[in-house]
Amino acid sequence: MSSNAHPTPADTDAKASNFLRQIIEKDLAQGTYTTRQWGGSPGDAAHHQAGTPDPAKIRTRFPPEPNGYLHVGHAKSICLNFGLARDYGGVCHLRFDDTNPEKEEQEYVDAIVDAVHWLGFGWASDFGGKKEDHLYYASNYFDFMYRAAEHLIEAGHAYVDEQTAEEMRVNRGDFGKPGVDSPFRTRTPAENLARFREMRDGKLADGAAVLRAKIDMASPNINLRDPAIYRIRRATHHNTGDKWCIYPMYTFAHPIEDALEQITHSICTLEFEDQRPFYDWLLERLAEGGLLKAPPPRQYEFARLNLTYVITSKRKLAQLVNEGKVSGWDDPRMPTIVGLRRRGYTPEAIQLFAERIGVTKSDSWIDYSTLEGCLREDLENKAHRGMAVLDPVKLVLTNWAEAFGSDDYLEDCTQPALPHSAIAEGQTPPPDRVFKIGKEVWIEREDFEEVPPKGYKRLFPGNVVRLKGGYVIECAGCAKDADGKVTEVHAKVIAGTKSGTPGADSVKAKAAITWVGVADGVSAEVRLYDRLFSDPHPDAGGKNFLDALNPDSLKVVTAYVEPSLAQAQADQKFQFERHGYFVADRTDHGMGGKVVFNRVTGLKDSWGK
Repeated sequence: MSSNAHPTPADTDAKASNFLRQIIEKDLAQGTYTTRQWGGSPGDAAHHQAGTPDPAKIRTRFPPEPNGYLHVGHAKSICLNFGLARDYGGVCHLRFDDTNPEKEEQEYVDAIVDAVHWLGFGWASDFGGKKEDHLYYASNYFDFMYRAAEHLIEAGHAYVDEQTAEEMRVNRGDFGKPGVDSPFRTRTPAENLARFREMRDGKLADGAAVLRAKIDMASPNINLRDPAIYRIRRATHHNTGDKWCIYPMYTFAHPIEDALEQITHSICTLEFEDQRPFYDWLLERLAEGGLLKAPPPRQYEFARLNLTYVITSKRKLAQLVNEGKVSGWDDPRMPTIVGLRRRGYTPEAIQLFAERIGVTKSDSWIDYSTLEGCLREDLENKAHRGMAVLDPVKLVLTNWAEAFGSDDYLEDCTQPALPHSAIAEGQTPPPDRVFKIGKEVWIEREDFEEVPPKGYKRLFPGNVVRLKGGYVIECAGCAKDADGKVTEVHAKVIAGTKSGTPGADSVKAKAAITWVGVADGVSAEVRLYDRLFSDPHPDAGGKNFLDALNPDSLKVVTAYVEPSLAQAQADQKFQFERHGYFVADRTDHGMGGKVVFNRVTGLKDSWGK
């Protein structure tokens, strides 16, 4: 079975049916792929014919091009392809579609491997005790692709075209006008083969010629009007170095990659729907020639993820990074997987999101609040609680010495790390949090009003409130600076009312407020992240997406947190009571003793519908 490192909420739920599941179930019931052989690695017809019956019931693949960082749309595809393989006794290959040497880098390869693993998936299989690793590179198939191209030439299905790029564009026609045959289309197979080998041997300049499939220049599907399948490109490749100066086009390479890997269900987004006829045409020609083994893979298309308040164009995301609009690809406001991870999203939340939005054939928009809701659902029973004061003002308990004998007296308070409702039956609760109350504590500035508005239940002169987990106090007023800004709030502690003691309810308080003791509270940098864009469709209709940047997408405050939060490990998630979910920054937290938290999301959607 293919590996899945993280159990997820979606694993235990009944999977919602969709058209892809129905196709797979029908293929399994009809035995569509039961005759397949597996040679133990990708290969041609002879290689697999010498193998054994494929132990994987289905084979899917996730085929990213290593030319950038993956984003939330890729996360949906990862969850879909690896999830289907897991659910139907198959295996999903991780394949790098590295056919474009000018844009691909090892940095992106490493980042993609890390992202897929972090999301909870692996590409190893273990059928009957035979373990195999299914990480592949399209560039490792270049020799076969060249062989396939020569076969097409010899069979009269491809030719070398030496028109200029502009001539080819004009002669291709458009939706209302058929294409015009290239003057080079009538070359003999021998002439084309000789010229193609000159392309391979570096005897022609970049752009001087391309190899085209010979299909139908009058086809209503423009993708079948003799598409280019090889071009000359003198560029060093991250995997093959300078071995090649000709490279296959993606539309030619992709179906071949699927076939060599014995993929059964090649799942891609809807923009490739018009390419499917060429996908099928190519595999049929190569199977006829005995290069590939039947049955061929089949391509199926689904609607890509459209998420409000997000852009997923690699070019535009790179622009945000290069122009300094964000701090990098892993900026917590970015929709990249590394950005979501640093923001505090969990693999389980993203898997739940992918399962919940489903798979369809029609484009639609998913509201960003759906993604945030999945995160809250995942963290609700996992994130330990803690108190933090984000906009602090000092509260002085003026009668502290009178009540407890000394201004320096400190008393332990305890609160559960998780509420009782979050503890599963039979599960051992985590240890309680312990923090100290003394004469001075930090409270939120908004928790005091000298002249309270109607319905206000927190601190104002004469009102009583409870310090959560501590004592009931009665507000006595405040001190101000020369500008009239409140610098201290004053109150009296009511002895005998500590939470959890017999006298706790002797004085009724209509509100409880969060606080952090001055004695043991720890200063922290808290980054209040929000959505990067204020427009739900920032780049729709030709708009300049930079105009939609949210000026309030990041606010940095100096806060105070209780001691349990100060001991957090990098990447550990918490619920700051009343404020929302936060994560200890995986990069900066702990560096030089700094305490750094990122806001992941609020306790509820603050943007509305």
